[in-house]
Amino acid sequence: MATPAEELDVAGTPVRLSNPDKVYFPQLGADGGTKRHLVEYYRTVATLPTGADGTPPIVRALRDRPTYLQRFPDGIEGEEVYQKRLPPKVPDHVRSCRVTFPSGRHADALRVVDPANVVWGANLGTVTFHPWHARCPDVEHPDELRIDLDPQPGTGFTEARTVACDVVRPLLSDLGIVGYPKASGGRGVHVYVRIEPLWTFTEVRRAAIAFAREVERRAGGLVTTAWWKEQRGEQIFVDYNQNARDRTIASAYSARRTPRATVSTPLTWDELADAEPDDLTIATVPALLARRGDPMATLDDVAHSLEALLELAERDEAGGLEDLPYPPNYPKMPGEPKRVQPSKSRADTVGNAPPVGQGLPDLPGEG
Repeated sequence: MATPAEELDVAGTPVRLSNPDKVYFPQLGADGGTKRHLVEYYRTVATLPTGADGTPPIVRALRDRPTYLQRFPDGIEGEEVYQKRLPPKVPDHVRSCRVTFPSGRHADALRVVDPANVVWGANLGTVTFHPWHARCPDVEHPDELRIDLDPQPGTGFTEARTVACDVVRPLLSDLGIVGYPKASGGRGVHVYVRIEPLWTFTEVRRAAIAFAREVERRAGGLVTTAWWKEQRGEQIFVDYNQNARDRTIASAYSARRTPRATVSTPLTWDELADAEPDDLTIATVPALLARRGDPMATLDDVAHSLEALLELAERDEAGGLEDLPYPPNYPKMPGEPKRVQPSKSRADTVGNAPPVGQGLPDLPGEG
């Protein structure tokens, strides 16, 4: 039977908590895996002051960003609802933000402005919040470059961490850019870079491809930029398409659909070197935050230019490297190679995508 609903005080705003004893994470059970545990985790990270301005960590991560809700109303073993649009009726404190999909259609997504918005979303069964990398005042110009290191079969967090620490961080330093890493909550690593909101999604994606290719060149066979899984092998895939319009990844401090209720957790670079993702959960992250604060509290302090990466993209293109495939929900994009699995592609057709992976050609003047 459903347990009675309750009313929570979230920074002065009442938010309803329905069916609090429903088990969301069966492996954790009633002692740590109920809806109450999830919602209370979100209430904590949405109200705990961190950084010089006292902004709660998940509010900082989501504030003013169009945000999609990855919901599991019956727990993580139940049906998934990936909700991009706000429901027709919402509380007065909930705000929206109009976004445009690659198809040209529109939607009004959640716009987080305060802690109550986060807890309201959690009460809908949201396990993971997925924000855009642009903010609502100007959703056409991203202010965040996202580096997504995605382990492929045969690799895991150890390899992703190695690439992040030994390749991504030095490359960012060479470019004069500060990156902020976080454990994805799964096997991967994300690195965020604050950028000036001067470029379109297409330009930011182009810069992300250039960065990914340079990581691939420096990684000695550990990394691939191949979009097609059959080409990736046992390597870390740098998912450049996470910088395309309408593509999102789990926000900082979002829980994940894992048996242990892991959290996508920002870390310092020193912490990343020794981190164990399974130790970062809804039960442990609040104490970590209370002890040492939010490593992403200074992410907004400096917004970087993309000029150096766009120059690198021009050099790549001059050396014969063309664009890479877009996600399947996109219309055919200008300059995009043929979007077909290489094993199913005929070699005698125009626009056949060249093999992409280990062994990128040296840039002029290198090697």
